[in-house]
Amino acid sequence: QVQLVESGGGLVQPGGSLRLSCVASGAILSLYPMGWYRQAPGKEREWVGTITGGGVTDYLDSLEGRFAITRDDAKRTMYLQMNSLKPEDTAVYFCNRYGGRWPWGQGTQVTVSS
Repeated sequence: QVQLVESGGGLVQPGGSLRLSCVASGAILSLYPMGWYRQAPGKEREWVGTITGGGVTDYLDSLEGRFAITRDDAKRTMYLQMNSLKPEDTAVYFCNRYGGRWPWGQGTQVTVSS
C-alpha cells in the first residue's frame, strides 16, 4: 500500500518562501500524475497543482505563478516550491496521486503570518 509523507511546512512571513516535500513509499511517482492539495481551516480540500509523469505541470489559476512543482525521480520525491507567500496560503498541504486515489498522508502545516 502506498504511504505518503509530506514535510517542509512551517511558519513564514508574508512574501517568504517554503519548499515542501512529498515522499511516497510503495510507488514510483514518475508513473503517475501527482498532485498537491491544501486544506485551509474551515474549508474543503482544494487542488493546488499537478505534475504528470512526463513532467508537465498545471496549477490553480489564482496562484498567479507563485508555486512550482518539481520531481526528483531518483529520490522518489516530489516538491512544491512556494514563493511570495500570502496569508491566504495558510493551510495543511497534502500530496497524492492526481484525483486523490491513494490514502492521504497527514500533510504539512503552512502558516503565513507576520
